[in-house]
Amino acid sequence: MNTRIRRTAVTLAAAAVLPLALSACSDNGGDSAGSDDSSKASASSPAGAEGTAGDDSAVGSGTSGDQPFGTACSAVPEDGAGSFDGMAKDPVATAASNNPALSTLVTAVQKAGLVDTLNSAQDITVFAPTNDAFAKIPKADLDAVLNDKEQLTKILTYHVVGQKLAPADLADGSFATLEKSKLTTSGSGESYRVNDSAEVVCGHVKTANANVYIIDTVLMPGA
Repeated sequence: MNTRIRRTAVTLAAAAVLPLALSACSDNGGDSAGSDDSSKASASSPAGAEGTAGDDSAVGSGTSGDQPFGTACSAVPEDGAGSFDGMAKDPVATAASNNPALSTLVTAVQKAGLVDTLNSAQDITVFAPTNDAFAKIPKADLDAVLNDKEQLTKILTYHVVGQKLAPADLADGSFATLEKSKLTTSGSGESYRVNDSAEVVCGHVKTANANVYIIDTVLMPGA
């Protein structure tokens, strides 16, 4: 009788232990799976972080500082060769020829024989006077300049700086021009002046080889 009782107790104990053992194995498997999941999450986290950084940098690259600004920018066509996107594909003299507001400047550049010079130059900044800027000059004087290639070349090359200037560079700057003398710039935000006489009316216009700042007054080099 005692033997049967002991056998029964052993059987019951084994029956009790077996589920616990199975449970423990199951728990270990779960931990392993959880560990794998954690590893996968850890492995995927850097990619996720990089993706986020990539998104942020993409957003950052489109900051307002990279965009044209100024009251006259609204007159630029929204599409076509004369739009901001269109001008960005062409070298500067060609791009200017597609902007009706710069037709007098384009005529002057052609008369001076500077089209190829400007189109082939690399990384330049052009301060481009509008038609209204040229209209401020008495007609007789303007006609005289347009028919004097040497003087016209001197004036036009004074509007060109041999490096690309971002708006921040204009805050308080002095830059050598292709004419060999210097011009000065000042301002902040979206308000800049050149030589304290010309206002930037549409700034940071990009062409294939130049940054362009459209101005409301023709700049005159020193004697």
